[in-house]
Amino acid sequence: MKCRQLLGEEGVEELLAQTINVAVQLELVRPQNLQQEVVDTTVQPKAVVHSSDSRLLEVARTQLVEAAKDAGIDPKQTFAKEARALSRKAGRHAHARQFKRLRRVIGRQGTIVGRLVREIERKASRMGAAVRQALDKNLSKAQRIVDQSGQRKSADRQPKLYSWHAPEVECINKGKARTPYEFGVKVGIDSTLRHNLIVGARAFHGNPYDGHTLAEQLEQATILMQDSAVKPTTVFVDLGYRGDAQNPDVHIVHRGKPQRISEQERKLLKRRQAIEPIIGHLKADHRMVRCHLKGESGDRLHAVLCAAGYNVQWLLRMIAKKGLRALLALVLRLLRLAAMGTKSLQPRLMHSQPALG
Repeated sequence: MKCRQLLGEEGVEELLAQTINVAVQLELVRPQNLQQEVVDTTVQPKAVVHSSDSRLLEVARTQLVEAAKDAGIDPKQTFAKEARALSRKAGRHAHARQFKRLRRVIGRQGTIVGRLVREIERKASRMGAAVRQALDKNLSKAQRIVDQSGQRKSADRQPKLYSWHAPEVECINKGKARTPYEFGVKVGIDSTLRHNLIVGARAFHGNPYDGHTLAEQLEQATILMQDSAVKPTTVFVDLGYRGDAQNPDVHIVHRGKPQRISEQERKLLKRRQAIEPIIGHLKADHRMVRCHLKGESGDRLHAVLCAAGYNVQWLLRMIAKKGLRALLALVLRLLRLAAMGTKSLQPRLMHSQPALG
């Protein structure tokens, strides 16, 4: 944890950049192959339980009571016994698909949390501004959960809260039959068209449209490949990136405009699907399937670290394929970097965070 905080996002991006530099210097990838890339998005799930109104209201009640007692406030009633019974009822009604009864139970849970919020606010205001400020975050989150559970659709378009300890979690619909909804953050993956080397990985909060993330994704890839003096010129994407007009210097190829692409690009477009197994390996072998790091910064760090781990495994596999000569070249490079000291490993000046989300 301390190591990740010390490195920061710029530091872990430097790790990813060094894996790209090693691949180029060992001649495992030609610099011109870095100009043709494939970009796609996936969901990086957060380490949270499946969200439901009943569970969120019970967590809010428990957290409110604990926070009030820590601040020296003794609520007149904690509703602990009734809350346990209501949680069991909600589970039974949801399993039996008795939604009218379920809504009545959720309404009673919301009433209990609302009463606790008002009581704690009254007692905290009498004790002083410091106590009220200490409880303000918990009170606002509890009131937000009560408001969103009492209405079928949000009138003010305020984002829903899906987890108490991770309020940055978003509900993303990817259209999968086995998991219609995933709770986490959208992550963009940028890999080379040939050789399947990852040259960019970035988390985008706010669940933006895929086409609006392409400029930020290519900016990151350009900075990570600046040691090789290469920029992406052709990008192969799916139909989720249609309508992108933020990258005039990049040729965007997708199957939605077959009359405007050449025969060679039509053949190369078939390799766009190679990024799907890359995403599968990131989740199955490199821990992108569940992010345990805290906050939005943890999401961004975790995405880049997973990509760096994938590239390290890719390098080892290619070195074993190429033979001993590539391994000796890697050892000499590491010794040269160690002799140069920490100056060569200092993080480069990275891009600022996007305003998305």
